Amino acid sequence: QVRLVESGGGSVQAGGSLRLSCAASGHTFSTYAMGWFRQAPGKEREFVAAINGGGGNKYYAASVKGRFTISRDNAENTVYLQMSSLKAEDTAVYYCAAGRSAADLKHKVDVSSWGQGTQVTVSS
Repeated sequence: QVRLVESGGGSVQAGGSLRLSCAASGHTFSTYAMGWFRQAPGKEREFVAAINGGGGNKYYAASVKGRFTISRDNAENTVYLQMSSLKAEDTAVYYCAAGRSAADLKHKVDVSSWGQGTQVTVSS
């Protein structure tokens, strides 16, 4: 299993931007697909974005497509989520996840590791 630690959350006004980072431990980071999920109070954890090990395949939830960008740096064992044009409804705890494939992560299947989460608050 890979250990994941998120950072970069915070408070921002609507229309602003934030970049989340997720640092992974271990020497096999590039073999994992990575994803971002979020959970708002009283709601289920939902898929946000996923990227395969090589970085060539990416998936996005419809609600964030065109505003969020997932990327990874395998040399730094880090995955990023660049969030722009933020809306109040993006407010949630954001979690990093590792899995077997980006397609599986999109359906929250075969998630092998979760991070502890980082809070993102967007004020309108």
